[in-house]
Amino acid sequence: MQNRFKLIIPLVAMTYMVQAQTQAVHPAHTEEKAAKINFLKPEDTRTFPLGKVDLCSIGGAMIGKAVFEPGWRWSTSVKPLVKTESCLAPHFQYHVSGTLRVQMDDGTIIDCVAGDVSFLPQGHDAWVIGNEPVVVIDFQGMVDYAKKSAMK
Repeated sequence: MQNRFKLIIPLVAMTYMVQAQTQAVHPAHTEEKAAKINFLKPEDTRTFPLGKVDLCSIGGAMIGKAVFEPGWRWSTSVKPLVKTESCLAPHFQYHVSGTLRVQMDDGTIIDCVAGDVSFLPQGHDAWVIGNEPVVVIDFQGMVDYAKKSAMK
């Protein structure tokens, strides 16, 4: 019986520690109400050549649904708006459709297709491969995405 308690007590303590850390990192989790969003009614929409991003907030996070049409490329469609050499928004995204080729500033190239989940640190270019629009749901990096730079 004592051996069981030796295992149970540390597990309970670890569970409380993980919950406390999660709440400290993600204060939105302290409120325990169900919520939902619908991209048919976005809070904000940002358009740029051959693409758009719809934005909705939930649980203290800004979620983006991006649609990139064939021919879209970050360096020609978004770079002129933000005036940076490469995309500085980190992305954590689920790929709904199409093929998105990503080239990191270090030269690494990956292709993301429907069903993939990708993490893209800042410092990359990306473009649509083929004739199908790329649709992604982005859970990070959309707060300032495609905002016009104050720099001239």
